[in-house]
Amino acid sequence: MIKYPNGQPKKKTTTVKLAKSAANRGMELEKLISAANDYYLMHDIALITKRPTPINVVKINYTKGARITDAYFEKQSTTDFNGIYKHRYLDFEAKSTRLKASFPLNNIHEHQITHLENVIRHGGIAFFVVEFASLNEIYVLAASHVIGAYKNGERKSIPYAIFKEKGILVPLKINPILDYLPAVIAMFGL
Repeated sequence: MIKYPNGQPKKKTTTVKLAKSAANRGMELEKLISAANDYYLMHDIALITKRPTPINVVKINYTKGARITDAYFEKQSTTDFNGIYKHRYLDFEAKSTRLKASFPLNNIHEHQITHLENVIRHGGIAFFVVEFASLNEIYVLAASHVIGAYKNGERKSIPYAIFKEKGILVPLKINPILDYLPAVIAMFGL
C-alpha cells in the first residue's frame, strides 16, 4: 500500500492551460536558443550565451538558503544573446509575436537599437531571431533591416513579407531543435 503525505490518495485535479503572455512566449524561444547554444558549445562550434539582466541586490533572506527578496534593475539590458563564432562577435535579440502579417516594432526598445548599431559599427554581426508563433515559423533577420524600419518611423511594424524576402527561415530539427546558426552563416557569409 502506498502511503500518501496526508494519509489519503491524491485527488485528481483538472488544470486549465492559460494562454501564454508575450513574455512567456519569448521565454520559450529563448529556451530553444539556449539549448542550441549548449549544443554549439558541446560540439565546439561556437560560444554563445544568454546575457543576464544586470540587477542590484538590496536584500537577501538567508533563512532558506540565499534568496533575493529585494532588488532593482541597475540599468537597461541590451540584447538577449552574444558570443563568438569563428573569430566573429555575434549579438542578437530574440522576439516572438502572435501576429501573422507583421512584427510590431514596439517590441524593441531604443537602447537595443543603439546597442545593435554600435555592434555593427565596430564590426560585429547583429541580428534578430523572430518567431511568428501563429505561423510556427522562426526567422533570422539582419539587425540593419530592423534598425532601418525602426528609425524610418513610417511604419509601426515590419511586414511578414520582409522576413520572407530578406530573412532566412530556420527549420526545426531534432538536435538542436532550433539550429539557427546555419541561417546566420548564410545571411552574413561566414
